[in-house]
Amino acid sequence: MSTVMPTMSRFQQAGQWMQRHGSTIRMIQWVVVAVYAFLIIVPAVMPLPDGSAHLWNNLTLAAQFVFWGIWWPFALLSIVILGRVWCGVLCPEGALTEFASKFGRGWAIPRWMRWGGWPFVAFGLTTIYGQMVSVYQYPKAVLLVLGGSTVGAMIIGVLYGREKRVWCKYLCPVNGVFTLLARLAPFHFKVSEDAWRRSYKQGEHGHRVIPINCAPLVPLRNMKGAADCHMCGRCSGHRDAIALTWRSPLEEVVKLGDKAANPWDTALILYGLLGIAIGAFHWTVSTWFVDLKQYLAGWLIDHNILWPLDTNAPWFLFTHYPEQNDVFSWLDGSMVVGYIFVTGFVYGTALLAMIALSTRMLGKFNRTRLHHLTLSLIPIAGIGVFLGLSATTVSLLRAAHVSLWWVPGLRLGLLALANLASAWLAWRVTKRYASTLGPRLLSMVWFIAALAVADSAWYLMFWGFTPS
Repeated sequence: MSTVMPTMSRFQQAGQWMQRHGSTIRMIQWVVVAVYAFLIIVPAVMPLPDGSAHLWNNLTLAAQFVFWGIWWPFALLSIVILGRVWCGVLCPEGALTEFASKFGRGWAIPRWMRWGGWPFVAFGLTTIYGQMVSVYQYPKAVLLVLGGSTVGAMIIGVLYGREKRVWCKYLCPVNGVFTLLARLAPFHFKVSEDAWRRSYKQGEHGHRVIPINCAPLVPLRNMKGAADCHMCGRCSGHRDAIALTWRSPLEEVVKLGDKAANPWDTALILYGLLGIAIGAFHWTVSTWFVDLKQYLAGWLIDHNILWPLDTNAPWFLFTHYPEQNDVFSWLDGSMVVGYIFVTGFVYGTALLAMIALSTRMLGKFNRTRLHHLTLSLIPIAGIGVFLGLSATTVSLLRAAHVSLWWVPGLRLGLLALANLASAWLAWRVTKRYASTLGPRLLSMVWFIAALAVADSAWYLMFWGFTPS
């Protein structure tokens, strides 16, 4: 009696193509590594551009536009659309740390590295330090921040694991952000538990199961959702149980969020993406920042305390480029750090209070419910970081005299879409915890208030402090 194999969907075929063409993916990775190395090293050894330089005739400005105007904003966007394909196929750090681990010592991963707070801490420290050295503006700062991260990834690869991406799993500064955004991806590599169990007796395609290497250290049999998967395709078809599959973008947050959510995800969303990141984007346009700095400078002069006004900090601590008339005093640098910290704390705490009240409306307060509901803010948090990074895109294009009349409308549209997505996620989450309409509506009142708090940051940045 013959068995007819079911026809594979286009998604399954795409996953199988990735599995069969692993060598092509590796080649793409090394091309990206070469481009990445060129863009962070060459501009750093060239003179800084003068006032007559433009995107189309200066490598430094072109590299700045590629990194901060295209690369990072659209890498974030790709995670929401494609899952973590960026990590598995394109990321140079991922490729380099995995390559280095092939020839490394293969030490066991230490307990300190497994600490769950690293994604939040690494994101926060990298974001703040990047502002201290003006990483969006100067190539030496790019080499220091991004190049330093890459060297760290390779060192971790040499020391720990064997053909694994230990850096990506535990220490990458954007791993936590990508993990959150990937939960909204409309497809993932789904594991059939029944097929996995059958493979113990029937094998894979009727033959012995061939082991595979999951570089990002995902426990494949128990893999749920797309948060941790790097979408490299190596496991497609493994044990006849894993296949690239379409799903609802709501599924992972609504159905799996109660089990996957944790305090560090909540901290990263509220105090990281909707706190520290907002402060990092705000301070350059904030009239409050300027007014407070002028007040403090005047107070210091009146009291004959002049050392904070000195501009002798090295460039790798605070921005120091006299030839560009861009030099941070100790007061400037401290103000930047302080402004980001205070903004992060104020926004994060205000949002936490709103989400806590929203949670309370659903019944007796429960931390798991709070963390689950907080995941509903992923769309507004993600679009906020995209808009903040794309502000660099807009400023560079404006300097090149490109007409951008459509930008304010696009920003409003993206914010509206993100607000609707977050509100709909929250509405679906509330259904998990309340069967009647009243508590859900009361919960949504506070959740919408939280959205208003988040929206206020982008109103101030794009319309409040400066004209759009």
